[in-house]
Amino acid sequence: MPRRVKYRKSQRRRIRGNATRGNKVVLGEFGLQSTQAGYIKAATIEAGRIAAQQYVRGIGRLFIRMFPQKSVTSRPLETRMGKGKGEVDYWAAVVKPGTVLYELSGVTEEQARICLARVAHKMPVRCRFVRKRPDLVTTAESK
Repeated sequence: MPRRVKYRKSQRRRIRGNATRGNKVVLGEFGLQSTQAGYIKAATIEAGRIAAQQYVRGIGRLFIRMFPQKSVTSRPLETRMGKGKGEVDYWAAVVKPGTVLYELSGVTEEQARICLARVAHKMPVRCRFVRKRPDLVTTAESK
């Protein structure tokens, strides 16, 4: 919970478009990429981290590429209309299709597939396994 935020009341809007940033595997060799849009709670991100850490303990490294920065509010039950906006219920990460959620390095592809399948099982959005693309050689370097 931050001490202060830039905008006090965040609006819940429709998630449009595909991810243009954070859509490539950068830090590791293998990644888990979302194919749907949605909100992922901070507790769900932590559950995925624990599931991955239990599998790759001591052999690989895990990178989390999303951050819960959107506050989601809720009103108490049996409260009448009016009286303003409710208190912050939880923090969530906004995920667009194509966003890389988790990355792994230092493990084989088979181990990465098993580990990220365990993580994907906990996510509220559909995910797929992706591999780091080799950098495309430009014509200036090939000469």
